[in-house]
Amino acid sequence: MNSASEYDLDLSDEDRIELLRTMRRIREFESTVQNKFADAEIPGFLHLYIGQEAIAAGVCHALDERDHLTSTHRGHGHCIARGLATDRMAAELYGKETGYCRGKGGSMHIADVEAGMLGANGIVAGGIPIACGAAVSAQMRDSDEVAVSFFGDGALSEGAFHESFNLAGTWNLPLVGIIENNQYGEMTGLDEQHPPAALDDLTIYGEPYGAARDRVDGMDVEAVYGAAKQAVERGRTGGGPSLVECVAYRFEGHHEGDSQFYRDEGEYDEWKQKDPLLTYPEKLIDEGVITEEEYAEMEAGIETEIEEAIEFARESDLPDPSEAYEGLYSEGGGHA
Repeated sequence: MNSASEYDLDLSDEDRIELLRTMRRIREFESTVQNKFADAEIPGFLHLYIGQEAIAAGVCHALDERDHLTSTHRGHGHCIARGLATDRMAAELYGKETGYCRGKGGSMHIADVEAGMLGANGIVAGGIPIACGAAVSAQMRDSDEVAVSFFGDGALSEGAFHESFNLAGTWNLPLVGIIENNQYGEMTGLDEQHPPAALDDLTIYGEPYGAARDRVDGMDVEAVYGAAKQAVERGRTGGGPSLVECVAYRFEGHHEGDSQFYRDEGEYDEWKQKDPLLTYPEKLIDEGVITEEEYAEMEAGIETEIEEAIEFARESDLPDPSEAYEGLYSEGGGHA
């Protein structure tokens, strides 16, 4: 498993502070909506990204505005790292008209095509074919755009993954797959859903399709950035598809309300020592990149931003029921 030292990072102090800021914004947003969900302010389901912030921040920092990405049911972190506004995201979670999908998508289906976010997806592996399509489009237009798809290890058992990467390998597409290995597929451990040969390197699933393969510490934002930068540059220059496994851990349950009966005793505490929101601020402070006072000021500013985002969501209007069928591809919305 590669660390940051394995890559040519070319990160300025400003870049590193921005990586920290992105992770901090994700954590604050997630922790806040977790509390609001517990207070019954947010409807539906909620799948949190807490613990995996370094993956979204590192990967998205390696992308340009022209690139595209697809997400999962656990997509808040990807959206924030891509630059989506937290007030409109909060409004979407609250089911309000001012949300990115006018309140119709909710937590698991946020999208902003103009920002290159082609959608979070409640279907396991559902975003991979969409990203593959974006990669086909880039190739057909002779563009150097790259398409990135985030997915969990459970997606590796789905036909959508294999079909997409088979096509990507055959056509040499600029597709980058980011495996977010958070140790569980819903409530099932890795060793219960993957053969022994894959447990130490899930990117082996991409070998038959000619994908370049990399495995990194997903709790190290700079290592993730290094691996993503390498994969993106490969796709951008005609090198074909890549598959990057980011080994991380989610600190919350599969969804809010999950009893987490499946975790081993002491497992959480062991992984918590690697929490990127503990280790990375300490690293940057120790290296003189940021002071404790500057970090505290950053945290305060982010807290204010998220508080204002929640208030924006609360004050926004619910969608008009008469607009329920607007935005559908089929005429008439399937009703008589």
